[in-house]
Amino acid sequence: MGSTVEITSSFIEGAPPGELQDVVKDIKTLTSDDDPALVAKLKPAFEKYNEEQMVAVKLSGASDYVLISSYNKLSSSQYYDTASSTSFTFDQTTQKPSSPQSYTHDSQHSTLISSLLKNLATHFAEHYPPTSSPSAYTVCAVPDDSKIAILISSLKASPKNFLSGRWRTSFLFDPSTNTLSGSIRVNVHYYEDGNVALSTSKQFTNVSVEGSGNADSVVRKVAAVEKQYQEEVNRTIVGMNEGSFKALRRQLPVTRQKVEWEKIRGYGLGGDLRGEGKR
Repeated sequence: MGSTVEITSSFIEGAPPGELQDVVKDIKTLTSDDDPALVAKLKPAFEKYNEEQMVAVKLSGASDYVLISSYNKLSSSQYYDTASSTSFTFDQTTQKPSSPQSYTHDSQHSTLISSLLKNLATHFAEHYPPTSSPSAYTVCAVPDDSKIAILISSLKASPKNFLSGRWRTSFLFDPSTNTLSGSIRVNVHYYEDGNVALSTSKQFTNVSVEGSGNADSVVRKVAAVEKQYQEEVNRTIVGMNEGSFKALRRQLPVTRQKVEWEKIRGYGLGGDLRGEGKR
């Protein structure tokens, strides 16, 4: 059996989209007597979660959100935003940004990055409907400046409706080969009267970009790949609803109505559940 830090780190890294603070609250409740300083020891797990989930945060005075990722990272608590030419401190535990400062990240691809940001803004507005949950896109050079990271993270978290979900697009564009490589990941958590999770992803390698590799052609290729994958996921879900799930059990009893479990003792099991009403 692993240590408390190892076990709770796995809880953090496996937290559903938008539900990290709920998990932290539970960890504090369960472990406060064992190790009051436990949460402070979990910073590596928080950092991994925030970067892999590409959490969106809004800087003070900014109108748009920026993503937390390993690509726009300056240190374990410092990140930068290409669009606003800003660096900032990020608390991995509370997911709060602070101390924004003017910052320009030098890159040989600066002109293309600026164009990609403009084109991606249009794509994001058209295909990612605004929600009350923070969502964003980020374009930046990778640490060795050989490629350009194109990142999109869209969160829908609705605790009142017992659901949360996140779509993540993460591509690296290589100007030298005019290709895109990366992944699209979808996570959904539904927890009303149960606990159902969907986790699906697809990897893409050396996807050719038509044309000369300008910003418009790159974003159009990203949009085409996203559309294709969304259609694949939709077909899979429809197939599961029509096949796999129906094979597990009836969606409704033969009465075609949901069972009111709190009244189960009042049912005439021999008749009511067979659909035999009183004559």
